[in-house]
Amino acid sequence: MTIGELAEKAGVTPRMLRYYEQQGLLTPGRGSNSYRLYEDTAVELVVQIRELIASGLPSRLLRTVLPWIGHQDCGTQVTCDALSHEEFAALREHIRSIDRRIEVLSRNRTAIRDYLRLMSADTYGDGRHSGRT
Repeated sequence: MTIGELAEKAGVTPRMLRYYEQQGLLTPGRGSNSYRLYEDTAVELVVQIRELIASGLPSRLLRTVLPWIGHQDCGTQVTCDALSHEEFAALREHIRSIDRRIEVLSRNRTAIRDYLRLMSADTYGDGRHSGRT
């Protein structure tokens, strides 16, 4: 697929895809016309890259772990580069940060669900809220 098609399917801009390529996160093939061509699997890869970046993982560490992502349970042999002490420590801290965010999100989800249950129990038969705030 072309860069435009991938951008549309993955919900990013072609500029972002070129940036991922520049950062060594995405490697397209080239057609006879030298246009970038992507495999269908690139959609999921781009989504994964976006999610990891959104989680706060720097692109230098993302390059290190990206080959492992999606392969750890499927028996595929993946060669990983050795981590420096600093990279190892940064990844451990990133995991702690993700764990903290998950805890906060879980608490918020529970609070919102509880609120919706309360509001649902406090509605009139026609679905209108009783007016309590």
